[in-house]
Amino acid sequence: MVTDRGTMFGYGDMVVDFRGIPKMQKFNVPVVVDCTHSLQQPNQSKGVTGGDPEMIETIARAAIAVGADGLFIETHPRPEIAKSDGANMLRLDKMESLIEKLVRIRKVLK
Repeated sequence: MVTDRGTMFGYGDMVVDFRGIPKMQKFNVPVVVDCTHSLQQPNQSKGVTGGDPEMIETIARAAIAVGADGLFIETHPRPEIAKSDGANMLRLDKMESLIEKLVRIRKVLK
């Protein structure tokens, strides 16, 4: 399997280019999109990587719509106290609702 984790273009945000999903699938391997890593904001002035967790659902929905075979989503009951990458994690209590939405999207597309 291969994973798209976003690309850094130098302006403080990781970016997912969804054209990569069907291109990577041509290798006949599953393609997974890392929805949380791809929202990191590296090199913040406070010395800790930032993030944009409000966009996790957007990245996940787009990845499923384009045909990603799987998703990687970091989650934690309290991201603000997570030992690593808390700034771009999904709160655990939001995971079930997100998965239900993503399953509905996948069913419509199949």
